[in-house]
Formats: sequence, structure tokens, C-alpha cells
Amino acid sequence: MAKYRKLGRTSDQRKALIRSQVTALLYNGRIITTEARAKEVRKVAEKLIASAVKEKDNFEEVTVKAKVARKDKDGKRVKEVVDGKKVTVYDEVDKTIQKDMPSRLHARREMLKVLYPVKEVPAKNAGRKKNTKEVDLVNKLFTEVAPKYVDRNGGYTRIVKIGPRKGDGAMEVVLELV
Repeated sequence: MAKYRKLGRTSDQRKALIRSQVTALLYNGRIITTEARAKEVRKVAEKLIASAVKEKDNFEEVTVKAKVARKDKDGKRVKEVVDGKKVTVYDEVDKTIQKDMPSRLHARREMLKVLYPVKEVPAKNAGRKKNTKEVDLVNKLFTEVAPKYVDRNGGYTRIVKIGPRKGDGAMEVVLELV
């Protein structure tokens, strides 16, 4: 018996398909796909969520000094003339950041191997590059998804059959986060 389904694709195409569907699942919370694909995507997604749940609180708060540009009432940077050149004025502020412990950092990097970068485009700017934001899916896993599943021992996804596809009769399912 094979350890995984080949899904009628070469290995690089199969890996890309699974990565994209796992990314879509974690970003949207649910996807519609075929049954065979859903079972393969579920394996990868469950491992990522389990890793996030395990490493959820494994960080320390650290205070660091950061330089931040001073801004005027309009939100523009304040500049002053030094030696005949305009130079931006910076203030030093204390910022509290989360520093990952080694095991959480390893988990974060393993997740980044699987997940594709996601860009969020506002509805009014559809089709434009302006105002697009990069979504940090790994951070979303640690801060939003993992706390929901702390008391759960696996089984983070659900597969619901919705019937055969019209074109080829393949069984379609909804794969969703529980």
C-alpha cells in the first residue's frame, strides 16, 4: 500500500498543489476540492496546526530600543537642515517584541517551507498593486488558530462530502477547520 496519493501528477506539481491548498485552507478556513486531494491536504494541515498548538506560548517578551521618525500633525516626517542637507529627525522609543525560543523558531521555519505568501487586496482596489498587504499566515496560525485547538488532541479538520462533480463525476468535498 502506498504512503500517499499521487493525484495523477509529477512530484513537483503534486507538492505545489498540496502547498497551495493548505495555504488556502488556513487563510480562508475552508476549501472545496476532490476527496483524494482533501485527504492529502488534511495530513499536511493537521501537522502544521499541531505544531502551532504545541509551540503557541513558547516565546519571551523583550524590550528593545528602536528609532522612529518624528512626524508632524499631518503625518509627514519632520526634517531639519544639518550641514546644508535635509535630514529626517528620529526619536528613540522602547518597543516590546516577542522573541521566539529555538523550538518555536524551528516550527515557524518548517511552516514557512509549506505555506505560500498571501497578499490581501482590498475590494475597492481590486486589480491594483496599491494598498495590497502581505498576510503573515504563520503568525495567524500561532495567534488565532492554535488557541482554538489547545484542548483538542488532533482532528483539527473536517471533510464533508457534497456530491459528485458535474464534469467528471469525481466526489467533491468541503475541507474545513473544525
